[in-house]
Amino acid sequence: MEKFQRAVLILFFTFSCLMPYSSAMGQEDDRGSKDHPMFSRIPNTYIDSYEEKEFDRYEFTDKQGKKVPVEGHMYSISYCIKRDVQAPSELQIIRNYQNAFKKIGGEVLYEDAEKTDMKITQGAAVLWVEVNPWNGGDCYTLAIAEQQAMVQDVVADAQSMSKGISETGKVVIYGIYFDFNKSEIKPESDLTLQEIAKLLSQNQKIRLYVVGHTDNVGDFDYNIKLSQSRADAVVKALVGKYGAEGSRMIPYGVGPLSPIASNNTEEGKDKNRRVELVEH
Repeated sequence: MEKFQRAVLILFFTFSCLMPYSSAMGQEDDRGSKDHPMFSRIPNTYIDSYEEKEFDRYEFTDKQGKKVPVEGHMYSISYCIKRDVQAPSELQIIRNYQNAFKKIGGEVLYEDAEKTDMKITQGAAVLWVEVNPWNGGDCYTLAIAEQQAMVQDVVADAQSMSKGISETGKVVIYGIYFDFNKSEIKPESDLTLQEIAKLLSQNQKIRLYVVGHTDNVGDFDYNIKLSQSRADAVVKALVGKYGAEGSRMIPYGVGPLSPIASNNTEEGKDKNRRVELVEH
């Protein structure tokens, strides 16, 4: 699991004809482009085109050959072989990515003459990948989706949070976002964190459990650990960045133990991946 969280996915190649790296003009990476952190590239290739979107949809193919729309953080990265370097076959490209993906517990969902689709789930994180070689193996494109719910532009304010807690003893928070499979809080969470800090400032008597939740996908112990790390990160951010009193908050991770929707649908899983503020 640690390999999945941080390690670059190492691709093993047996190309006997690949030549040393060339820096010829026109064969440099597209400006502003980068490899996805989970993947290395085939040797002697450059990024021909690159597109990254914070939230979009892409249709992958499942085991039954059906299209599956996946929403989340999207990447489209096209690589091309440098001049004077023998290109691998399209099948060679597909097999190398499949074999590398399997080494970290990934699953090959689909393959035809043009592409392969794969998926890996670790804890609350789901990563989809499509590898599409083209032009006889001279180039290939990776479509990568870090599956997640859309970042909400409208977040609950301190007043609505206070009302929810007074009525039910807790409030569900969906405006706190984390990097893929990690506990680092993303910058777009700032508005929600500010409102939580305001809630604590306006009500000096309130004390909260900050509870991290996940869906039921993946290893149970891993989900518990991830939810605890994320709850810890929320409290740390509230104290360190917004001046909240740490003594009034207790972080706790319960993983998949308290769902509020069915984990049999993607919509339900999205609802279950959340933070709650519980009065104590």
